[in-house]
Amino acid sequence: AEAGRMAAGGCRRLSSVSRGRELLAAVDTFLLDCDGVLWDGPRAIGGAAQLLGGLRTSGKRVYFVSNNCSRSRDAVVEKLRALGLQAGPELVYSTARCSALYLGATDTLHRKVYVLGSQALCGELRAAGLRVSGGPPGSGEDGEEEEEEGRPISRCHLDPEVGAVLVGYDERFNFVRLAKACSYLRDPRCMFVATNPDPWHPVGGGAMVPGLKPQTPSAVDGETEGQITCTVRPGTGSLTAAIEVGSGRKAVVIGKPSRFMFDCINGTAGAAPLDPGRTLMVGDRLDTDILFGSNCGVRTVLTLSGVSTLQEAQDNMASALPDRRRMVPDFYVDSVEDFLPLLTG
Repeated sequence: AEAGRMAAGGCRRLSSVSRGRELLAAVDTFLLDCDGVLWDGPRAIGGAAQLLGGLRTSGKRVYFVSNNCSRSRDAVVEKLRALGLQAGPELVYSTARCSALYLGATDTLHRKVYVLGSQALCGELRAAGLRVSGGPPGSGEDGEEEEEEGRPISRCHLDPEVGAVLVGYDERFNFVRLAKACSYLRDPRCMFVATNPDPWHPVGGGAMVPGLKPQTPSAVDGETEGQITCTVRPGTGSLTAAIEVGSGRKAVVIGKPSRFMFDCINGTAGAAPLDPGRTLMVGDRLDTDILFGSNCGVRTVLTLSGVSTLQEAQDNMASALPDRRRMVPDFYVDSVEDFLPLLTG
């Protein structure tokens, strides 16, 4: 029934004040993505601070649900505050935090977690009482991996205490790390977890059209005329795919579009459980945010201030493939600023 409702009336612009206020009256909880929704790189997206203030004034619950595993909860809160967006750490659900909660709740895991990811991800694991191997320099307990990165694979040592491999966003991903992760996963008892499935991210923030080359050569920071720089930053999903192929294993994915983060909020927020029928997901990616909303049975709004485009959403709606039709938002807006007229008057 939910899929039929979305397919019949999905992907409508939230431009009518009466329609928008009807939507706001029907929900009491907002799940907000961060990158591309509340901020674009170092700058806040217009209207974000006013939206958060207006939602709180209206008595709405707000949670920040982010696939970014490179920031700790405290770092997300600090970034929110630096941009004039007020929130406490208890409202932030990042894939770093939720991955730590998932692994920490596993009774069989009494061993180390081999981490491909950031210092923030390692910190969230330690805060949950877990021991860490791997990670960036200085974050693991063995202190050996950085020295091994120039050695032949046959001379790289494995930590016998590792009982799980956790893949996050790792700009230092290399052949040694790939080999070690795949070697650990040869043991069927070793858990295989990925923070999120995001395949790529635009370099420098903002929207881009996948598959298109830059129309003009980059001329940033003194680069010579005629050079074209990278426009795509491989995401955690790309790294996970390499390890899945090399190990013959499939990872348990924590972040959106998996509904685990929805269940995570219900299990730890300490408030009334989320009612899917009265919850709204606002995000900028069809393949994570909007599909997450579909998987959780909540209403969805796509913001065009980030990665996905309106054309992609409309193409999904026109598709005969059920999986693509699940990536159709109920509504779309140019940015969160479009919500502001709905909160006044």
